[in-house]
Amino acid sequence: MDSFWVAALWSILPTLAGIAVFFFIFRSIVHMDRNERRAYAKAEAEERRKRGLAPAAANITAER
Repeated sequence: MDSFWVAALWSILPTLAGIAVFFFIFRSIVHMDRNERRAYAKAEAEERRKRGLAPAAANITAER
C-alpha cells in the first residue's frame, strides 16, 4: 500500500510543478505590466506638467 501513495505522489508532482511555474511566470508578467503602466503614467504626467497641460483623465475608455 505504501508504494501506491509514492506512485500517486510522483504522478501528480509534475502537474503541481507545472502549475507553480505557470503561476509565477503569469504573476511576474502581470506585475511587470502594472509597473510599466505606472512608469508610463508618471512620465506622461511629468511631460504634461512641463508643457502646462491639464492632467490626463484617470479612466479613459476611448483608448481601448
